[in-house]
Amino acid sequence: MVVGITLFVMAVLIIAIWVVIEIKRLKHKLFAIFLIALILFTYVSFTVTLRGQEIDYATIPGMLTATKLYVSWLGSIFGNMKAMTIYAIRMDWKGNNTNIGEKFQFLE
Repeated sequence: MVVGITLFVMAVLIIAIWVVIEIKRLKHKLFAIFLIALILFTYVSFTVTLRGQEIDYATIPGMLTATKLYVSWLGSIFGNMKAMTIYAIRMDWKGNNTNIGEKFQFLE
């Protein structure tokens, strides 16, 4: 009986240690995947945003112009996300046709 309990406790400890190591490894993998996705998003969005613009990337003023255009594009994305979120909050999700926008005027 003691041998069975000892083996069970050792198996639980071994599994717990293995799970902790895998979680740490998974955390690093998820971080690496997040960084890769962030780099790809930045590259693709920068390329698409500045397509058709005559910008000289070899000069400092050209890089400043490109950066200003990209940052303003990112700002407009966040502005649009804010507007969509406010619109979704104000929708009548209960189906009783009431407008809660009148109660929350401070969101504008």
